Amino acid sequence: MDYLVTLAIPGQPVRQVPMPCGAYVIGRGASCALHIEDASVSELHAKLILTPGDAWVEDLGSSNGTVVNSQLITDTTRLSPESIVSIGSTVFRVQPRTAAPAQAPAPQAAPAPHPQPPPEPKPEPEPQDRRAAVLRAEVKGQLHEELVKRLDLKRLATSDISAEELGRRVRETLRAILAEVTARGALPPGLAPETLVEELYDESVRLGPVERFLADDTVTEIMINGPRNVYVERHGKLELTDQTFMDEASVMAVIERIVAPLGRRIDESQPYVDARLPDGSRVNAIIPPLSLIGPCVTIRKFARRVLTAEDFVRFGTWTPAIADFLRVCVQLRKNIIVAGGTGSGKTTLLNVLSGFIPHSDRILTIEDAAELRLNQPHVVRLEARPPNIEGKGAVTIRDLVRNALRMRPDRIIVGECRGGETLDMLQAMNTGHDGSLTTVHANSPRDVISRLETMVLMSGVELPSRAIREQIASAVNIIVQESRLADGSRRIVAVSEITGMEGQQIVMQDLFVFRQTGVDADGRILGALTATGAMPTFYDTLAARGVSLDPALFQPSGGAH
Repeated sequence: MDYLVTLAIPGQPVRQVPMPCGAYVIGRGASCALHIEDASVSELHAKLILTPGDAWVEDLGSSNGTVVNSQLITDTTRLSPESIVSIGSTVFRVQPRTAAPAQAPAPQAAPAPHPQPPPEPKPEPEPQDRRAAVLRAEVKGQLHEELVKRLDLKRLATSDISAEELGRRVRETLRAILAEVTARGALPPGLAPETLVEELYDESVRLGPVERFLADDTVTEIMINGPRNVYVERHGKLELTDQTFMDEASVMAVIERIVAPLGRRIDESQPYVDARLPDGSRVNAIIPPLSLIGPCVTIRKFARRVLTAEDFVRFGTWTPAIADFLRVCVQLRKNIIVAGGTGSGKTTLLNVLSGFIPHSDRILTIEDAAELRLNQPHVVRLEARPPNIEGKGAVTIRDLVRNALRMRPDRIIVGECRGGETLDMLQAMNTGHDGSLTTVHANSPRDVISRLETMVLMSGVELPSRAIREQIASAVNIIVQESRLADGSRRIVAVSEITGMEGQQIVMQDLFVFRQTGVDADGRILGALTATGAMPTFYDTLAARGVSLDPALFQPSGGAH
């Protein structure tokens, strides 16, 4: 069944667009299947889902929302042939092609002086690129079926065969299949055999359509929402790509290829998993029945090159003065917590801060999935382990923190404190293992204190609130707050020092804060990380430690700008 979408955009003639069953993104972006040039419509505004029986619409987090029959929708909403959908100042109606087209909905704007009757619907041919994409997907599916018949890929992947030999066999088999198809004249024109070989090789042995994005340094995150929707993040902005998987089984095969080498599993009894790629990129996967849209994969890429303090200055994450101050804090063995929201760049900042640790120190890193990349010569990397298929054998972050205390560490770096291990980390900081680093999810330096209290209580140890706060006040010295701003940039927005306790409350002072001054014509946030005028309590001890730091750095007009 096909559908007819009748569009009414203010200032433009009413137009009717025939659309076959499928999922289509509506918006102002050039990649949208239903492109609408209307300033009130977001780049990726809504998704239209057309099935043989029903039509549905879903808002994609647009700025103006999506309205159906005068009601702002929050979930995927079914459309009847009479439903009027409003996105910004544009309205449209979706009807089956078999039904007589109803009168076009009027745009929500002042009527034109001489309204023209809607033109007769003209059948529009299906876009050439859409037909080509459907044809390509069908051909790849048939070729993949034949490849599976000739090669037992699962058995080969888990055997002792090398990756090079496996790749050679797959490519040879694919070339043989394509040669037979071409000889019969069954390969549609316009499809290059060698390109098909590489695409099928990626989907059968590697990570399929996302391989090109893993190789693209401008892409920082890859999101697979079921087999048909692959999004990427570039420069802090999300984009819907033209890449798709053949089916849900292809996405599941990619997930298996990621988690199997790490000794992890994903199935109905364990339907989500955290893992990492060989380059350290972080991977999360979740599958049905928890995911209602099919297997979903999120890959947070890490830069091929380890970032440095100078890179952060160039990106605008911090200033040279802040870098100098934090370098001194690390050298003085201050305990530092990096805080921020999801995707704010905490782990990357932690990696840069760890680069300030002297090469003479013995460093232990403890992570759920090993991501930190340190250049020091004496680094011991520990990684937590999930339970096996019987639910046994799990080794938690807390277990590793306790064990690390027996390994004679000079520095302990915990990738993220998120539970009972926080108590063990604080105790380690208070018992001679100073100079430790970790990250915490929090929205402000003051929120870090509340989060730490909550996580200590998760350890199961009954401690009064004052005792917990005393532990925090004596253990933590510096909190570095990082944030992902509205323009997608990641910046340090506060550097605070915990100075002690007064009564029942922990006392802290902001040393540097980010002050926004405006937004430029391109939507970029304008502002500066400035000093507050407060001096760190340990400044007077710097000379005795042989460290010099310009006091002008802490003046509001000083070098923090």
